[in-house]
Amino acid sequence: MSQRERMVAGELYDAGDDELMRSRARARALTARYNSTTQDAQGERRELLEELLGSVGRDVWIEPPFFCDYGWNIELGHGVFMNFNCVVLDVTPVRVGDRTLVGPAVQFCAATHPLDARERDRMLELGAPITIGSSVWIGAAAVLGAGITIGDDSVIGAGSIVVRDIPAGVLAAGNPCRVIREL
Repeated sequence: MSQRERMVAGELYDAGDDELMRSRARARALTARYNSTTQDAQGERRELLEELLGSVGRDVWIEPPFFCDYGWNIELGHGVFMNFNCVVLDVTPVRVGDRTLVGPAVQFCAATHPLDARERDRMLELGAPITIGSSVWIGAAAVLGAGITIGDDSVIGAGSIVVRDIPAGVLAAGNPCRVIREL
C-alpha cells in the first residue's frame, strides 16, 4: 500500500511521504486563495471548493479563513454552513451531512498519533474517520476527535470536546462531551 492508502485506511503512515507533502502543499495553496476571496466572489469560492474538496453539495457556505490538511478527504452535504476559522485535519474521510451548521473555530481532528512512543519517535501518524449526520448544529470552538460519529438532528454545545459517538436527536456538551438530554 502507498502511504496515502495507509493514511486513508487509518493505518500507521509516514506523513513525510513525497506524495502526501505535495498534496498538503496543494491544499495550502487552494485554501490561501479561498481565504483571500471577498464576499462578492461566490462563483470563485465555489470553484475553489470544488477543486479542493472531495465533494461539495449545493448551497455550501464556508466563511474564510478555512484550513484543512488535504481537502479531497472532505465531503460536505447540501446546505452545510461552516463559520469562520474552522480546521479540518482530514487524513481520513470527514463527512458532514446536509443542513449541518458548524460554529466558528470548530476543529475536526481525524488525525491522531500513536500511543506507543517508539512509533511517535519514528514520526508515524494515523487517523480515524469523522462522520457528522444531517441537521446537526456544532457550537463554537468544539473539538471533534478522531473516529467519532454524531447522529442526525443533534446539537453539540460550544467548547465541547467530542471523543466518543453522540446519538441522533440529543443535546450534548462538555469535556468530555456527554448527552444532556434528548431533543
